[in-house]
Amino acid sequence: MAAMRAMTSTMEPAAVTVPLGPATTTRRASPQTPLYLALAAVYLIWGSTYLAMRIAVETIPPLTMGAARFTLAGAILLVAGLLTGSARPTARQWLAAIPIGALLCVGGNGLVAIAETEVSSGVAALVCATMPLWMAVFAAMAGERPSRREGLGIAIGLAAVVLLVGGAELAASPRAAMILVGSPLAWALGSVLAKRLPVPTGLAAPGTQMLTGGVCLIIAALVRGESVPTSPSAASIGAWVYLLVLGSLVAFTAYSWLLRNARPAVATSYAFVNPVLAVLLGVVLAGEALTRATVLAAPLVVVAVVLVIGGRTKVIAK
Repeated sequence: MAAMRAMTSTMEPAAVTVPLGPATTTRRASPQTPLYLALAAVYLIWGSTYLAMRIAVETIPPLTMGAARFTLAGAILLVAGLLTGSARPTARQWLAAIPIGALLCVGGNGLVAIAETEVSSGVAALVCATMPLWMAVFAAMAGERPSRREGLGIAIGLAAVVLLVGGAELAASPRAAMILVGSPLAWALGSVLAKRLPVPTGLAAPGTQMLTGGVCLIIAALVRGESVPTSPSAASIGAWVYLLVLGSLVAFTAYSWLLRNARPAVATSYAFVNPVLAVLLGVVLAGEALTRATVLAAPLVVVAVVLVIGGRTKVIAK
């Protein structure tokens, strides 16, 4: 909780006293530290959630799994935000959270969960890696264009994704493919709206978005005819807990902070890292072969992230 509070704080960095012999000097912590912590969370944690989600939906219906996850996580974050000083969300902010939560949780996350009942986690991660392209389109339509260096980073990152897709065994059905394509588009639009619409401060921001998204998932699960599982496997329950604690409480909070404090290309640069990590986890945990395409794409991913982050003209909002 302390880590999440640090990322959501808008206060100046705390001073650090460094001893230098008999005297001491006061040095301020880098203002970039929250940025790097937030990026590390979305890079590493979300790269592993594809595999966790694939395990969870083995015995838990996909939208039901997401509904329980986001409703509980949203309630926890909202209460934590109110207890740590966040203002109570206004009616206008609750209304704004509905489309954001629906797009991120139902469109972005729920569609992936449905697709992963038919396709591998690696294929899902690869398709979702196209999200920065859609976000750049939506941001440009809203008047916020990426810099030239960021654009180059996005292009290189997408080239890496093309390499990965070309080397993967894309066995997705047409239905699953259509569902997967809709996921990054919905996530990108929800991310743009999260920067444009009025949202609460601190932990209440992701709390309201996840809570409203969870309610939308409940409705979608009922419409789809899903039911609460009576005997989910221990592996599915463990994967769900992982998704709740790390995927939602930690990584989603970090992403919400990035959307408010970083340029779109920086906030979404995790999409270039996640596919590589998802494929590598498949190699280590599922015994999948390490393909030539993965080896070639990995350095391109690193270069793309460096360009995107290095090309920012305004990373931390003052």
